[in-house]
Amino acid sequence: MSAYNFGPQHPMSPKRLELTAALAKELGIFDLPQVTVEASYVASEDELSAVHSRDYIAAVRRVGEDPTRSDPDRGLGTEDDPAFAGMHEASARLAGASLVATRAIISGTAVRAVNFGGGMHHASREKASGFCIYNDAAMAIMRLLDSGVSKVAYIDIDAHHGDGTQDIFWNDPRVLTISLHESGLTLFPGTGFAKDIGGPDAQGTAVNVALPAGTGDAGWLRAFHAVVPHLVEAFGAEIIVSQHGCDSHRDDELSHLNTSIDAQREAALSIAVLADKVCGGRWIATGGGGYNIIGVVPRVWSHLMAIVAGRPVPLRTPVPEPWRDYVRDQYGKVAPLLMGEDADTWWRSWEVGYNPSDAVDRSVMATRKEIFPLYGLDPWFD
Repeated sequence: MSAYNFGPQHPMSPKRLELTAALAKELGIFDLPQVTVEASYVASEDELSAVHSRDYIAAVRRVGEDPTRSDPDRGLGTEDDPAFAGMHEASARLAGASLVATRAIISGTAVRAVNFGGGMHHASREKASGFCIYNDAAMAIMRLLDSGVSKVAYIDIDAHHGDGTQDIFWNDPRVLTISLHESGLTLFPGTGFAKDIGGPDAQGTAVNVALPAGTGDAGWLRAFHAVVPHLVEAFGAEIIVSQHGCDSHRDDELSHLNTSIDAQREAALSIAVLADKVCGGRWIATGGGGYNIIGVVPRVWSHLMAIVAGRPVPLRTPVPEPWRDYVRDQYGKVAPLLMGEDADTWWRSWEVGYNPSDAVDRSVMATRKEIFPLYGLDPWFD
């Protein structure tokens, strides 16, 4: 899966996958009796065409076969998505991992699954965007629908708006897409505002919480809890697919949010509780953005895997010494000492009241006013 590689100067380094897998292994997550590690595969054209056009897939193949070519109209060979040899196969393998996860859920061999190499949420039907070639999360959702699942909730907590996934299901009432992200006024891709609520046949199934730059743990968690659990429950989702881009972290250079590892772990725990409450535990989690490849990404996604497995890693757990040694020897960096950051993740419940002078509260209320009445919920009190 590390073949998904835009080059040594690109922010999305495949090293983040290697380091995450190595840390999870040292923490013993892969050795838990309830955990099975499965190989991915290159998704077929028929599988990819469930959400992407065949013309677009053919364009990805062409650019991957000759990286000197580019197709900027389709987002290929651009600064964000540089061409590289084998682009189609590498991208389809990331997508295949999410389909492996989906197959396990559909067959009943698993209740929960993780593809931390996935979460390519900017890719749309006809175009690559924002480091994303094929939209694996959308493919997983479509496979679930085709298998007979009637309602899927997609929860995206990446710092960037989950525009590609939203657009693919914009007018599909079977899919609730919720994106909690930094406002498009200050961050790529410049979309995802409260008024964007879905197509004419699916009003209220696109949900966007556009947070102001600088939002920290308290505001981020308050916004999450003020919107996500209410709507997933009211929608009646049968399964949750979530995207856990961790670029909202304060040390990530590609966003302006200010969250901690502790808060992102808290959000994953909350999604686990929500899956148990609403979906009989059924949950597929993916990775996504995240560009601090040593201090942030491996810890956040290891926490995610442990939570999905039902064995959360305590925040005060020491980072295993062999992993820290590996980081020092291979990367010349000093790795963190603990799995958490001793952050204060206290957040003010919406039931305490709405503060119109608070920018986060204004963003949350804008979303609630647009969406909640469509589900019979009161935006002020529910």
